[in-house]
Amino acid sequence: MKNVLVVIPVREGHKEKLEKAGKDCVFVYSSAESITNEELERANVIIGNVPAGRLGACRELEWLQLNSAGADGYVKPGVLKAGVILTNATGAYHKAVAEHMFALMLMLQKKLHLYRDNQNKSLWADEGEVVSVSDCRVLVVGLGDIGQHFARLTKAFGGYVIGVKRRKSPCPDCADELYTSEKLNEVLPSADVVVSFLPGMEANRHIYTEESFRLMKKTAVFLNGGRGNAVDTAVLYNALKNGEIAAAGLDVTEPEPLPADNPLWRLPNVMITPHISGWYHLPETFERIVDIAAENLAAYTTGGELKNIVDFETGYRK
Repeated sequence: MKNVLVVIPVREGHKEKLEKAGKDCVFVYSSAESITNEELERANVIIGNVPAGRLGACRELEWLQLNSAGADGYVKPGVLKAGVILTNATGAYHKAVAEHMFALMLMLQKKLHLYRDNQNKSLWADEGEVVSVSDCRVLVVGLGDIGQHFARLTKAFGGYVIGVKRRKSPCPDCADELYTSEKLNEVLPSADVVVSFLPGMEANRHIYTEESFRLMKKTAVFLNGGRGNAVDTAVLYNALKNGEIAAAGLDVTEPEPLPADNPLWRLPNVMITPHISGWYHLPETFERIVDIAAENLAAYTTGGELKNIVDFETGYRK
């Protein structure tokens, strides 16, 4: 009999689904903010993102199912004891995050951010030419679950998609070209839009450098919907301020929250949202998380194969 600690905000229907999947388990429902050390000590399975610093209290933990797609805070040495299985929620966030970032792209291409600024000043003014997605080469860096959904949206609008991912593989239908990460600087100059969905692993830290922005078109739009540490905020600010790129749409920044005195806030060619593209703002996202957890719990208790197992070396799903 396994002790399952659930720290995501489930309702009765969700509890029924989880308890049906782990019918011989004992369930404890709590939250990431209110869990006790006693609950952590007893847990064989945890469903949800317990603060990484609290996991040292877990004496009997065998498997941690995250409610996030990113696992960077949990693969660091010493966070989880050897032998603990880590799975993420890849497959839950693609619609929410991709659509949010696609909306930011359209907003910047159609200059809606400028018209909103003008509205706040009661200013009736024409902001000039705009861009159509159908005329754009869109570079998707991180062609995973979320990146592929963004690519499909782009293709549906008639855009040309260039994908970049870590490992070599056949080019998926949602992309026109596919390259591995070491080719990033070679493909940056041809892109009208660069959208990043990279997780916050150390290998991706500040991957977009001063040189990266100099290589981009001056008319290019940069979007970041992965993790903020992919680009140094000062480097991005300078690129935007100096006209090396045209605009940026950010749902993530370094640091978070972005300090109120950071000059990035005051650039007219930037649209910033406070890391809200994912989470549970789209209700379907949470339903998908519960489904992933339930499917994995059923597999775990019957000796089946778990989905979304995370590789501790890379931080990515295996």
